[in-house]
Amino acid sequence: MKAKRVTGMLLTSVLAVSLFTGCGGGKNNVNEDGMKEFTAFFAVPGAEINDDNDIQQIIAEKTGAKVKETWLTGQTASEAVGTLIAGGEYPDFIDGGDAMGQLYEAGALVPLDDYLDNYPNIKEYYSDEEWDKLRQDDGHIYWIQQFQNIKGEEKATTHNDEAFWIQTRVLEWAGYPEVNTMDEYFDLLESYVEANPMEDGTENIAYTILCEDWRYYCLENAPQFLDGYPNDGSVIVDPDELKIIDYNTTDTAKRYFKKLNEEYQKGYVDPESFTQTYDEYIAKLSTGRVLGMIDQWWNFAYNVNDSLKQQGLDEKGCNYVPLPITIDKGIKNQWHNSGGALNVGFGLAITTSCEDVEGALQFIDNLLGQEIHNLRFWGEEGVDYEVDDEGYFYRTEEQRTQAADAAYKASHLCTYSYFPQYKGTSDDGINANRPDEQPEEFYDSLNSTVQKCFKAYGCETYVDMLGTNEAPGSWYPMYSFSNAMTTSTPGGVAWTKMGEIKHEYLPRVVMSKNFDSAWDEYMTAYDGCDPQAFLNEMQAELDRRMEEAAKYQ
Repeated sequence: MKAKRVTGMLLTSVLAVSLFTGCGGGKNNVNEDGMKEFTAFFAVPGAEINDDNDIQQIIAEKTGAKVKETWLTGQTASEAVGTLIAGGEYPDFIDGGDAMGQLYEAGALVPLDDYLDNYPNIKEYYSDEEWDKLRQDDGHIYWIQQFQNIKGEEKATTHNDEAFWIQTRVLEWAGYPEVNTMDEYFDLLESYVEANPMEDGTENIAYTILCEDWRYYCLENAPQFLDGYPNDGSVIVDPDELKIIDYNTTDTAKRYFKKLNEEYQKGYVDPESFTQTYDEYIAKLSTGRVLGMIDQWWNFAYNVNDSLKQQGLDEKGCNYVPLPITIDKGIKNQWHNSGGALNVGFGLAITTSCEDVEGALQFIDNLLGQEIHNLRFWGEEGVDYEVDDEGYFYRTEEQRTQAADAAYKASHLCTYSYFPQYKGTSDDGINANRPDEQPEEFYDSLNSTVQKCFKAYGCETYVDMLGTNEAPGSWYPMYSFSNAMTTSTPGGVAWTKMGEIKHEYLPRVVMSKNFDSAWDEYMTAYDGCDPQAFLNEMQAELDRRMEEAAKYQ
């Protein structure tokens, strides 16, 4: 993941640091009501909530603590974290994203090993094997991965990961056809645009691509999925031979980029794809103009879906559903896998600036308790959801509408979204831990066009649209290793150069008037990065993970 432009960002970084100066938790940061007040910084964009947020205050009254969260604005994770390190002052909690390694190397994080046994909810959050995967090369655990942890029965309804997405209006127009290959997908987009170039006076965009900074996975990593492999992110793992394969150089990769080139030359790929920012991309999707794209659900849906709903565009078929696309027919796709993916490369850490480590850990422990977890994700009973005579949670239509309103979320809801959390089933054995995984609530919250689409394909959820695969092997996901690579090793140097070359050359490949020539130039430049050094280190890590896993069998 590469740094973006830095001009004009230094002031923002300095301001970010100033928020945390003198803001350690503990005895020196207890307010007049005896409430502990901690600070947190997350190196991803996010929406801040109001200081008097209702549910945050309820959680504070129940736990004796609250956290002021701040988010990344106008800079990369590496830039923001680098500025914090230079200043030597940190928030109490931090998730540095792909810059966690910088924080670790700077000695900015508190080892958690000696504390875990004192906090049962945290200790039970992972198995011993999983905790061991989070250990760094000095043998200590410094952060807690917050996401994809499943309690009880898995209740996946939303495909939260990557896919080829398409608007329901396109599928309805075509009579809900079977769309299983890359060629079929683009043929459908072409046909729809030819028949419907405009929608309410606005020109439709068949396909757009997000390429900004680390999000260029929307362009570059599709070949692994097209060949029927899961999302190891940076490589393919052959599960039979346990061998690392470079998806950038496969025949499928060439076919995929040639297809994008053809679609670009025909005018179906958005010409702004390679210059648009993330914010511009989200704004574009929110207009309802874009028919299809590759992306991770979490990267677009939580912003775009609410916007479409507020404009009434959801009922016009502008919501997206995933399709089980592979390069050829007969390949079983692995866009969706059961089980959680433990990404050990980043997580929530406590910094050395925190003056009350025990208090900070107690707050995390409290957040994982079922009562507080319900407050975070369901809200207040009688206000945000109802409970029937059998103890089953549900929402009224009015409650669903207010839960999608940005102002309401800022003033009332508090998910503490970058703190550890569960999917799956509540301790009561009845309810899902999150409303979007409660089967009836999930389905009732869908607009009529998505419901109609699911019914046409014999599905009940987004996951059903793709099908579910068993969890990949114990190595999975390999991106948790590559994301943490630094230039201290030959493989890390190669990985950095490979990313730079892909950023530079792949847009050229897609836009070129002579694809074969552009592809050859790209491959020559790519080979010059010494990718084998990267692949060798990935193979060594794969072997190590398999050896470690064998100890627990």
